[in-house]
Amino acid sequence: MMIEVESGSADADSKILALDELAVRVARLRAGGKRIVHAHGVFDLLHPGHIRHLAEAKGLGDVLVVTITEDRHVNKGPNRPAFPHGLRAESLAALAAVDYVAINHASTALPAIEAIKPDVYAKGPDYKHAADDVTGKIRDEEAAVRAHGGTIEFTEDITFSSSTLLNEYLPSYSVEVQAYLRELRSRHSLRDVIGYLDRLADLRVVLVGETILDEYVYCDQMGKSAKEPVLAMRHRSTELYAGGVLAAANHLSDFCKSVEVVTYLGAIDGQEKFVRENLRPKVRLSPIYKNDSPTIVKRRYVEATLATKLFELYVINDDDLDAEHEADLCSLLDIRLAGADLVIAADFGHGLLTPASKMLLASKAKFLAVNTQINAANIRFHAISSYPRADYICINEGELRLDARNRYGAIGDLVAHLATKLDCNRFLVTRGSRGVSYFDGPQETDSPALTTNVVDRIGSGDAVLAITSACVAAGIPADLVAFFANVIGAQKVKIMGNRSSIERAATIKFIQALLK
Repeated sequence: MMIEVESGSADADSKILALDELAVRVARLRAGGKRIVHAHGVFDLLHPGHIRHLAEAKGLGDVLVVTITEDRHVNKGPNRPAFPHGLRAESLAALAAVDYVAINHASTALPAIEAIKPDVYAKGPDYKHAADDVTGKIRDEEAAVRAHGGTIEFTEDITFSSSTLLNEYLPSYSVEVQAYLRELRSRHSLRDVIGYLDRLADLRVVLVGETILDEYVYCDQMGKSAKEPVLAMRHRSTELYAGGVLAAANHLSDFCKSVEVVTYLGAIDGQEKFVRENLRPKVRLSPIYKNDSPTIVKRRYVEATLATKLFELYVINDDDLDAEHEADLCSLLDIRLAGADLVIAADFGHGLLTPASKMLLASKAKFLAVNTQINAANIRFHAISSYPRADYICINEGELRLDARNRYGAIGDLVAHLATKLDCNRFLVTRGSRGVSYFDGPQETDSPALTTNVVDRIGSGDAVLAITSACVAAGIPADLVAFFANVIGAQKVKIMGNRSSIERAATIKFIQALLK
């Protein structure tokens, strides 16, 4: 097959239009009797499979328009796309088969389909069987095309994978990470890895922990106050996110059968309407109401341009529950624990979980996963060893060292000591840019971090706790528990605060990009 390329960049540049301009152009062409073909994708690394797909697509009509996914909506992991959408558009526009190109600024192809109203929507052979599409979006796309009288057609020529080619010839990871991924591919097929993740779908999960609302106040720096040594800032915007145990539950909801949150809300300024509106549909809220307390708000002032945090302000009453509310919590837990396959204690140390409720969790939970997060309010008083036992512990290296009062000891020795103390054999130690270490009995599995490009660390530990707890409860192999921990962490540190949650489809797309 001979592939033609535009001879001059001016012609190629004139093909790239804004989506609304493209909609007007194709409407005029259709009115003139032209048959419009639409192809959509990422096209991260333009390769022979793409070129043949587009050439075949052009043969299905008179005019071929291609829309590409904007960079921020490419869900193939933190280091993708390899090429920004401007360069991807230029590459496509250089092909003679392509008549017009537009960048789609939405997370799905649906707005582009609505704008273009193609006579034919062309997809590659990989999408012929809708059941193989982990996002489920191909069905929505087909419905949108048919709603405007169009048809969907699948090309049949050879296929390649941009992810495979990038991994092999243009790797974005360090030599250490490349070697790690090669070894993981040698032990587990992509189908098997995704199959293990599917085991989470049958789990019924109860999470216990404090509700925290994360408020981000974005500011611009003006300068030093004229009369005092104070940095003056100009308010730009404010965003409020569902954090704490709510964020952990939202992350799990796309993976598990059912998710319930046992927590406290404030009897004063409880913000329950906001809380309920910001839980994903599968999450059930079971709150008690703490007297003389607001629902916890952690307010962070952020310099907007660089997303640099300036300082924090806690709106909080972190006294322990009184006897009446402790009894209410224990009664509620006694009922909820009976039907749970997995119980996660996301303990932020703000007064919800008392010795009595910890003892109840330890004695009644079928499978108990625990994290005791250290923060500014509890750093001298909060430790994992306050729990009588656990089946799985997810802990930051700093939290582990604080509990052991050991600054420099080997992590394996610290874990072994804590394992004996809490009768727990499974530990995940998160280590920031050094990845994670997972201990299953005496066996240690290390997994390197999959990104060093961090937007915000807030909430990453909660996401890792939530998903890995389900993985361990589902009996997933140790090396994949460690791998999934870094997959989840790499996605979460790209999200500001808890603005959005980890999603199953995006997670699988990331895994596919890593392991192809």
